[in-house]
Amino acid sequence: MSETAVPSARPAASALSHRQILTVLTGLLLGMFMGALDQTIVSSAIRVIADQLHGQTAQAWVTTAYLIASTITTPLYGKLSDIYGRKPLYLTAISLFLAGSLLCGMANSIYELAAFRAVQGLGGGGLMSLALTIISDMVPPRQRSRYQGYFMATFGSASVIGPVVGGLFAGMDSFLGIDGWRWVFLVNLPVGLAALAVVTKVLNVATERVQHRIDYLGAAALVVLLVPLLTVAEQGREWGWLSPLSLTMFGVGALGLVLFMLAERRMGAEALLPLRMFRLPSFRMGNVLNFLVGVGMFGGLSSVPLYLQIVKGLNPTQAGLMLLPMTAGIMIASGTVGQLIARTGRLKVFPIIGSALMACSLFLFSLIEVDSSLVQVGATALMMGGGLGMLMQTLTLVVQTDATPRDLGVATASVNLFRQTGGTVGAAAFLSILFSTVGGRIADAMRAASSAPDFVAATQDPAVRADPANQAFLQALRDGRPMDLNDTSFLHHLDPRLAHPVLEGFASSMSTVFFTGGCVVVVAFALTWFLKDVRLD
Repeated sequence: MSETAVPSARPAASALSHRQILTVLTGLLLGMFMGALDQTIVSSAIRVIADQLHGQTAQAWVTTAYLIASTITTPLYGKLSDIYGRKPLYLTAISLFLAGSLLCGMANSIYELAAFRAVQGLGGGGLMSLALTIISDMVPPRQRSRYQGYFMATFGSASVIGPVVGGLFAGMDSFLGIDGWRWVFLVNLPVGLAALAVVTKVLNVATERVQHRIDYLGAAALVVLLVPLLTVAEQGREWGWLSPLSLTMFGVGALGLVLFMLAERRMGAEALLPLRMFRLPSFRMGNVLNFLVGVGMFGGLSSVPLYLQIVKGLNPTQAGLMLLPMTAGIMIASGTVGQLIARTGRLKVFPIIGSALMACSLFLFSLIEVDSSLVQVGATALMMGGGLGMLMQTLTLVVQTDATPRDLGVATASVNLFRQTGGTVGAAAFLSILFSTVGGRIADAMRAASSAPDFVAATQDPAVRADPANQAFLQALRDGRPMDLNDTSFLHHLDPRLAHPVLEGFASSMSTVFFTGGCVVVVAFALTWFLKDVRLD
């Protein structure tokens, strides 16, 4: 590939001093911190929340509802901010996120929680994309990686604090008279109110207004495309993948794709995602990679906290702390890469190395078993964090390299659109793989255990049989009934000899999920070699 120099999309951006940019960054980072904090808190607490709401097998909706809403609104924020300015839209995003957080804290079922997470997602779609767009308004391309490093550091800080705080609240029966797990969402309120105050005061940077027509038909078509396909990804294991209902959903999704293409062609340059931008090599390849990385990242990571809490028996706080190596990897890699890009202006090598590290880490995760060392898990998480740190900011810069000033907001929003679309598909599909295979894997492990001396001895031990914590399990074993996996907390009270085959089944299914994620990221690794070798000015 020939080397291509990319000029600054906003020459006037450099008029702001480093101090002025950091002042604006304060407001942006508070908003991003809130969104990142919410994601990491929920990831470490979701097992407890799903058990409390008796919806473990439906927990994917809590993730996918948020991702669907944020995916669809992300490009709309880009267009609307071009018309009405960045500040009003950023304040709107924070306000919607706060409203969703309050509603989530009041949910009484897993499906209510999923619906309220969708409200959160309506705000979350603007938190990251608008922050990156505002930085792109102020800073030339070569220096963006330097400031995007602050975003990665903020994300890393939230990743450190979130799992610990989430685990703390999830482990409490109540706090200030309210169920402990509800504070996982309510804690966003003080952070969000502080973000509103700071953004209102400091985000006063003038940007060029561009008049757009808003592609509402394209947004509606995107809903028709995504929702049926994700519904099948979540429910296909129960309906049957080729059942009439599943095929109907596939058909509706295909219709949504056709409608989306027609709507985008009709809107031309004002489309939610202008089709002409796919003629730009860096935009096209960068967003294909964003989609694949999103599938692997969200799909693979959805199983790490579950493995730590269900299989290894860690409480939410301990599981959150076990994710700190991943956070360290993200922070170290993003900071180092940002400095190297600022000095050299070179990009291509970092997506190649990052995708290789991420694929290797997912394959290593696929080797974990019930008795795997936590040191092994931590080291693998560190490797995955390093890969993610190299990929997340560099792929944003790749997509921006071909964008004109008029298209910069759309291009930046497209990064989150494709990454979150991939994440939505990955979270729904991979958790569906997990819960569609775990029953059979547990059954296989139980059959193998039926002749194992330790398991047989446990079933015949009078003390084990007399323990109320074991009686329901033993009765289900005698009756040949499948166990209810909507609430997995019973596993932590079972005699370890009885629980072992169940944990083996979970570990086996999670290994399948990780292996699938690794295969997806291998495709991304192969495609990174076809990126243009750009040099940022």
